[in-house]
Amino acid sequence: MAEYKNWIQGAIKRPGAFTKKAEEAGKTTEEYSADVSKNPEKYDKRTVRQARLARILSKLRKRKKAKQKAN
Repeated sequence: MAEYKNWIQGAIKRPGAFTKKAEEAGKTTEEYSADVSKNPEKYDKRTVRQARLARILSKLRKRKKAKQKAN
């Protein structure tokens, strides 16, 4: 069970790398991940995976905030 709870730490191999790529493109991480998801052939495999992870983490963050507001 402990391994399951800490999957995020194992998934993040290069902290801040995707954010840096988004800033260099002049976009927010959400905008950049949407762009990468729409056009995966324009980007390398690592960037596509980072975009997918960024979208998952943003959804988790939103869910956590909503849960805290409800309590």
